[in-house]
Amino acid sequence: MAIRTINESGIELIKHFESLRLKAYQDSVGVWTIGWGHTGLTHKDGTVYEGREITEDEAEALLKRDLKTFEEAVENCVDVDIDDNQFSALVSFAFNLGGTNLNRSTLLKKLNEKQYFNASKEFKKWSKAGGKRRGGLVRRRISERNLFCSFPSPIVEALPDNWEEKYRDL
Repeated sequence: MAIRTINESGIELIKHFESLRLKAYQDSVGVWTIGWGHTGLTHKDGTVYEGREITEDEAEALLKRDLKTFEEAVENCVDVDIDDNQFSALVSFAFNLGGTNLNRSTLLKKLNEKQYFNASKEFKKWSKAGGKRRGGLVRRRISERNLFCSFPSPIVEALPDNWEEKYRDL
């Protein structure tokens, strides 16, 4: 049986939040990253280090390889029927946070209990990096939730000025 693949909306969401960077940089918590969010941690392949530069074609190849890892992770942990948007939102979530965090999440627990709506409310809880809630992660998690729920335009471009006080209501 073929492994399911992320849809175009999911790839668009990942690319929107990861941004293409052809020169290695350290993310907000100090992890060396390149391309479309490739850290090398998934494959332990040593592809990311200070001073590393790649081409756009290499970035696309790394993204495709990384996506396979997370598509398989989602396929292996979800025990209920989900549609393509739900699958793709979960791949984006795992791509950003790792398959281990998805496996341990209340989001997955509720999903596997067929509590689809309650599972969708869990995305926003995963919006901290380095112990601090980050606006970019709040936007990403809400966008993933929106894709999970098949909203027509899932990507959130901006948050209200008072988002830190009101993020639970977004």
